[in-house]
Amino acid sequence: MVLTSNCEKINCYFKLLFLRIKAIVKLFVYHTPELCPSEIVPDCAVAIDVLRATTTIATALHAGAEAVQAFSSIDTLLEVSATWPSHLRLKAGERGGAKVQGCDLGNSPLDCTPELMQDKRLFISTTNGTRALERVRDARVVMTAALVNRQAAVDYILAKQPETIWLLGSGWEGGYSLEDTVCAGAIAYKLLPEYEIGNDEVIAAIALYRQWQDNLLDLFKQSSHGQRLLRLNCDADLAYCAQTDILNTLPIQTEPGVLKSLAV
Repeated sequence: MVLTSNCEKINCYFKLLFLRIKAIVKLFVYHTPELCPSEIVPDCAVAIDVLRATTTIATALHAGAEAVQAFSSIDTLLEVSATWPSHLRLKAGERGGAKVQGCDLGNSPLDCTPELMQDKRLFISTTNGTRALERVRDARVVMTAALVNRQAAVDYILAKQPETIWLLGSGWEGGYSLEDTVCAGAIAYKLLPEYEIGNDEVIAAIALYRQWQDNLLDLFKQSSHGQRLLRLNCDADLAYCAQTDILNTLPIQTEPGVLKSLAV
């Protein structure tokens, strides 16, 4: 009888230990797509390009777009969008911060008004953000986030509890960007202590966010891409992108490269 009781206790202990191990979920931050591990994908990937692709994607869906379809190549965008009814499509193309010839829009979230977006599919290709999406498109859950919809991303992650999460910055042409890192830090700050820190980049991102959380627009104006956009007279875009938690829309990938709105 004593032996049986001890065996049951040991059995119970290992069951609890197993559950505890399974409950440990890890959060990683990667500054650019090139820095992600190439041989694995996470349970949940969050692509971030605050200036401006993921801000524009969230704004377009919030304004009533049917979907946003992202491409790394402008040529592919033009080819695929041509198969879509002309009255139900919009083409957004940006390179170097400027609008691409042959597209209806550039990459400004301020162009994404309900009057323009309602029931249309936005075909988009940008310098950096669409590359990040392409890198993680095979993850079980793929979403995009920016500061404007930060809380929507946090709420979804806390509700679904994926075991591994990548917060993936887009950077600028393969290099580090302040704005994507501060957004990753804003998300990570809200997720701790529910998640175990997977790499030092999480700590660095949170530290950056905590230092600048009350002065995000000033940070953007000092960043290299922020400076680039200011030279293009995109001051209003910077001000909009620096706002936090103003949209409750979460873009979720429903098929490779296609994002639809999940209201949170």
